[in-house]
Amino acid sequence: MKKSLGILSVVLFLFSYSNNSKAEEVKDCFEGLNRATFALNQGLDKVIFEPISKGYRKLPIPIRTGTSNVLSNLSNLITIPNNVLQGDLKSAGLNTARLAVNTTIGIFGIFDVAQQLGLVKDYKKEDYGQTLGKWGVDEGCYLVLPILGPSTVRDSFGTLASILGGDPWYNITVKNDTRYFKDSDYYVSKGTDGINFRSKNIDSFDNLEKNSMDFYASVRSLYIQDRKQKILNSNKIVETQDDSDWDDLQSN
Repeated sequence: MKKSLGILSVVLFLFSYSNNSKAEEVKDCFEGLNRATFALNQGLDKVIFEPISKGYRKLPIPIRTGTSNVLSNLSNLITIPNNVLQGDLKSAGLNTARLAVNTTIGIFGIFDVAQQLGLVKDYKKEDYGQTLGKWGVDEGCYLVLPILGPSTVRDSFGTLASILGGDPWYNITVKNDTRYFKDSDYYVSKGTDGINFRSKNIDSFDNLEKNSMDFYASVRSLYIQDRKQKILNSNKIVETQDDSDWDDLQSN
């Protein structure tokens, strides 16, 4: 509990600090530290995540599709409460029905049975950072988190909200001792989600890196643009991104 309060205090401090800026654009208040963390993440990506992602791409399509379906099904546990917080009760009802059907009949979401039953998947993933944005909370300073990657003070606060109790999947695996789930179930699912996302974007990120004079600045711009689109529920596709998600933290 003390550790969580300490993290909360740091995030609140950063949020307060970043709001002192009167500029309309997202400020990179900690650019030196961010670039160092970005370089660390790039090193880990080249050595660990990219090779694993390339191996993942070689798996049979049905296995990758089923894995992606399970991860999408799990994401509803975050999306549904944020639908409610944003006042989108129609999407909350649809996503709840899809979660119930796919978790049971669809075997934890491996098969999208809900789609076949007419519960069409037309939702966008939502998280607490997006909800804060919907409520008018400013992004604050841009941040690069170790391993987790691009974020902002607002999105980091949203991630912290998940850890402090806003993520049912975290609650039943890590936070509370349960009979049917282990801590590793949560971390494996998050790691697999990251690998799934990375595997879909290997070519996109390679092209972005090769064609960018400043790869760090390009990723920063891409992330900020993508988050703004998600908050507005825009259907515009970011040119270099062929997946619908940044792993937020999530996240993302």
